[in-house]
Amino acid sequence: MSLVPTFATAPSFLGAPWQAPDAAPAAFTVAGIPLDIGTTNRAGARSGPTAIRQASRMLVDGAHPTRWTDPQDWPLVDAGDFRIALGDIEGSLALIERQAAAIPHLVALGGEHGITLPLLRALSKRLGAPLALVHFDAHVDTWADNFGQVYGHGSVFFHAIREGVVDARRMIQVGIRSPVQRDVWDWTLAQGVTVLSGQEVQAMGIEAVSRRIHAVIGDRPAYLSFDIDALDPAFAPGTGTPEIGGLASWQAQAILRRLDGIDFRGMDIVEVAPAFDTAEITALAAATIAWEYLAMVAARSAG
Repeated sequence: MSLVPTFATAPSFLGAPWQAPDAAPAAFTVAGIPLDIGTTNRAGARSGPTAIRQASRMLVDGAHPTRWTDPQDWPLVDAGDFRIALGDIEGSLALIERQAAAIPHLVALGGEHGITLPLLRALSKRLGAPLALVHFDAHVDTWADNFGQVYGHGSVFFHAIREGVVDARRMIQVGIRSPVQRDVWDWTLAQGVTVLSGQEVQAMGIEAVSRRIHAVIGDRPAYLSFDIDALDPAFAPGTGTPEIGGLASWQAQAILRRLDGIDFRGMDIVEVAPAFDTAEITALAAATIAWEYLAMVAARSAG
């Protein structure tokens, strides 16, 4: 346990040391990506990284209660926030990809979901192969464009599939439930994507959903992308496009705790919009998702 009171924890994620500009890469790096100009409803996710870092102070008082690994022992640094090109989506995506390329294992704090595309591009190039993908969301995010925005936050996986940076047959979406055009839905399934709706997750239960994720991903290098609106608005009101009928925070947490064995190489948590939050519950949920992920990969790294 830290000797520093929770309220006095350093303002980095989990109080991790800030990464010096000339420092060698750490095993795990957290970075904020304050981009939200591709949103289509409520903006404000640019403030997500700061809110998630602040809420993460609640998670530094001891070890993870099932993995028994302490954040203070993780080889983790906080690299601060990535640079973006103000008002320029494509310019921002290019900048994000370049900054992510040098980081061995990145945990990104969004920002809108559009940040995932350059992160997938960078990681796929580094590995030389398409990635498997575990995607928690209320939305399929496979629109060819969002209201005329080619790179809006609802088009990220359309581009990722078309560009071959993810293998659609090794991609599973969990919690989907928003309105969607039939042609978008049919295109997504035709690519080989496995889609579990919010109601299917509720009906199947935690163990069955976890087994399905393992079966789809297999032993391929994988990426985790978690849109906070996968959670029901009762558990995550602070987001831009809330949809009722989502997962409870405990359900998402329980599923994540059963994903050991998947070869995750990076993750992001996106779409936290603090201006619409209540008592930091959305930011805390997002911080906890990243904490769960880091506890899992840190335990794996430690053998």
